[in-house]
Amino acid sequence: MLITGASGGIGRAISRVFAAVGWHVGIHYGRDTAAAETTLRQVVKCGGTGTLYQADIRRSDDIERMIEDWRRCVPITSAFICNAGIAESGLVVRHAEHVWNEVIDTNLTGTFRCLRAMAPVLLNDGGGSIVVIGSHTGFHGAVGQAAYATSKAGLIGLVKTAAWEWGAQNIRINLLLPGWQKTRLTEGIFPEDTGWLDHALGRPASLDEMARTVLHLAQLRDVSGQVWSCDSRHL
Repeated sequence: MLITGASGGIGRAISRVFAAVGWHVGIHYGRDTAAAETTLRQVVKCGGTGTLYQADIRRSDDIERMIEDWRRCVPITSAFICNAGIAESGLVVRHAEHVWNEVIDTNLTGTFRCLRAMAPVLLNDGGGSIVVIGSHTGFHGAVGQAAYATSKAGLIGLVKTAAWEWGAQNIRINLLLPGWQKTRLTEGIFPEDTGWLDHALGRPASLDEMARTVLHLAQLRDVSGQVWSCDSRHL
């Protein structure tokens, strides 16, 4: 299993869960080598094995090189996880265009680039699973999150289209909404104890339960083109 954005909190949790049940984990990162090495240490501590891959998902040639290196390391691939992303805040009327472009290029177009490079690998291997990490914000928007919400909304159409195009070749692709997780991306905006009024259960999603859901979804053989929400909010 190769996961993009594995140096962050969500990617690290997913990496640990896959490692704990025996998967070799490809740990992609963009710039933070130290954080990626921390993920690798945790993968090993869980009893698994892993390999680090640096790539800028805004560059197609970087992604293609990463996939080629992964292919040499793991001849048969059964799962990819597209998790890499960034967040920037800004009201619509004040959003700097270069910031907007960077978020869209990373979260939406970057995922498109990854899928375009990953699909031929799975096609060659007779199928497999891709899980794309989305966001509840992509369905409902959020004040100050125009670029982020738009990038995540775009993933819905991308995943559903890819599911139709690749289904005949036994490639399953699904979108998973991880819910609020305490990571670097949510520093300063993570709701506190009174911030869960829109959650039926009155609490956020567990990081470990979310990661186990990704593992479960990646192993399902008859589900594709679906949106899985890991918390108790209504879509």
